[in-house]
Amino acid sequence: MQRDVSEYLDVRNLADFRRFLTLCALSSGALINYTNIANELGVSPRTVKAWMSILESSYIAFHLIPFYTNARKQVVKTPKLYFYDTGLLCHLLGIRTVEALVAHPKFGDIFENLIIAETMKQHLNANQEPQLFFYRDASKVEVDLLDFTDPNNRMLIEIKSGQTYHDRFARHLTLIGNVLGIPCEQQYVTSRVEHSYVSQGIRVTSALDWLEGRR
Repeated sequence: MQRDVSEYLDVRNLADFRRFLTLCALSSGALINYTNIANELGVSPRTVKAWMSILESSYIAFHLIPFYTNARKQVVKTPKLYFYDTGLLCHLLGIRTVEALVAHPKFGDIFENLIIAETMKQHLNANQEPQLFFYRDASKVEVDLLDFTDPNNRMLIEIKSGQTYHDRFARHLTLIGNVLGIPCEQQYVTSRVEHSYVSQGIRVTSALDWLEGRR
């Protein structure tokens, strides 16, 4: 990555670029803040945006944009940052074993990154243009993933890294589903449960089933 990027950008200090990659990894699953990253590195926000554009065009990282409509203006409009390859993400975070991964404070973000990135890849492999978003408003109502790739089967997905499901995980799905007109049978909670099942109309899907495309 450092070699390839140095051919396209004037990266005079590869140590700074490596720190930039690490900061991106630490920001995975979060709202991207170019100014904070620039201040941390001691470079300009313009430089950070240029480096980020290379990560995107090289299919290393991508932005998930928020979904909003004119009818609901009090929503977050800043994108989130994710990596296409969670193996690379773990490497940048210094994670070397499964035990270290599960114990890591960013495990939940890494799991969320995995589900979102692989959902995008499933659509791309099917020659579909992914229409993926997240939702968050000023009252902190949030849904991790909105998959509107198929306009006839719009899906809301909440992503949880735990192995136990609780009905409270779906409370925002129900709220936003009502606002956007998405029925409960198209609302999912994807987690590390052993088997997929339905709970109060919500589809609780194991990560394995989700990754293998079994909806």
